[in-house]
Amino acid sequence: MEDLTTIEQLLEQIKAQKPLIHHITNSVTINDCANITLAIGASPVMADEVEEAAEMTTHAQALVINIGTLSTRTIPAMIASGEKANQKGIPVIFDPVGVGATPFRMRVAKELLETLHFSVLRGNMSEIKALAGLETHAKGVDAGDDMDDAVSIAKQLAKRYDCIVAVTGKEDIVSDGIKVATIKAGHPLLAQVSGTGCMSNSLIASFAAVTSDSFSATIAGLYAMGRSGEIAFNNLREFEGAGTFHIRLLDAISLLSSNTLLEGGRIYVHS
Repeated sequence: MEDLTTIEQLLEQIKAQKPLIHHITNSVTINDCANITLAIGASPVMADEVEEAAEMTTHAQALVINIGTLSTRTIPAMIASGEKANQKGIPVIFDPVGVGATPFRMRVAKELLETLHFSVLRGNMSEIKALAGLETHAKGVDAGDDMDDAVSIAKQLAKRYDCIVAVTGKEDIVSDGIKVATIKAGHPLLAQVSGTGCMSNSLIASFAAVTSDSFSATIAGLYAMGRSGEIAFNNLREFEGAGTFHIRLLDAISLLSSNTLLEGGRIYVHS
């Protein structure tokens, strides 16, 4: 997927099909996730009560599980919905937010990875290294800066969990265990807005809902976020900063087209 034709086609399918994306996600960013799902052309639902979670998943075309504001109340809902999604054969995206920060997060993340089959595992470098059992200096849920060994770690985890692994940072790395994509798009202000990673999950899920190719869907979601970040920054006026950038980001996502996709970043796919 060295060119952007696939992304354009998938974007058109999202807008035509309006897939339902079920989120069991971070309460800090839940509104942003709902809005960016709508902006890309899909439909969000945020049901995290175990009494209805699995039933809600039966209506969805993709599921996002995010442990950002992890609680014992939502873990059973995550498992029930994940199992239903696996039975139904719809894509499941997992974001192990802050997994290296506490033993509780690590224990739950490993339980989810061992119990469910995920289509896509997305995290920053600190989170991915923690899941790989490597030393990390994660503090809270902030992203680590070291991307030197991102490719080898992504390949390792992709093979271990039979899924697509995305390592997001200044450059995004996506691997299926064999192929690797490097996405060069975005702007530093994306790191100054809380929840852009969570929103990326929603975009990946929206693309994954309309294709069986999770590798391409992950690239598409991350490229859409990065390219929209570039557009949002370019549309800022004097004395406008992170707050306005946040709004401009949603605007850019909602207005993505073949023209705006072609004007920005780059995607490189190799083995």
